[in-house]
Amino acid sequence: MELVIINTGCANIASVAFAIERLGMKVRVSDQPNEIESADKLFLPGVGAAASAMQSIREKGLDTLLPGLTQPVLGICLGMQLMGRHSEEGNANCLGMIEADTKRMRAEGLRLPHMGWNTVQFPRQSALFEGIDAGTYFYFVHGFAMALGDYTLASCDYGQPFSAAIGKDNFYGVQFHPERSGAAGARLLHNFIHNL
Repeated sequence: MELVIINTGCANIASVAFAIERLGMKVRVSDQPNEIESADKLFLPGVGAAASAMQSIREKGLDTLLPGLTQPVLGICLGMQLMGRHSEEGNANCLGMIEADTKRMRAEGLRLPHMGWNTVQFPRQSALFEGIDAGTYFYFVHGFAMALGDYTLASCDYGQPFSAAIGKDNFYGVQFHPERSGAAGARLLHNFIHNL
């Protein structure tokens, strides 16, 4: 199976690659359109600000390629937010794979960014979370989030409810870091690679 991490120039790619390799899988890092298009499964990680990430994606010519992909794609953290239409973080127009917007969190007096372990719930079933119980802890680091909506696969609460995972057609996203979430994160990556 051909696994590729999309090199957007704005992610800690090494930790995602190590997490996949710990599952016994080989993965390549690429920003080449032909390698991205020929992959069986793709990962879209991201850290930092949405506006600078989108600038990097546009400079690499990936802004028109990525929304047209037909194989399963997993956005991670900022990568999930980039799958939406727009982010308040830098007033950035994003990739538009999923009809949702990212807004600054209103955490009702809690410290931002939301950093650390928190539990997720599942408003609807998804093969992405097969074998993972409601109330399982995942590791989060973010100050912006997508509201709950039609594409929410998992929810979390930190002063406000928000989408911890989204999915539409072949596009999936998780706000948490599966590569930093222990056994539950490893199971989610396994599910994405083998079940979707």
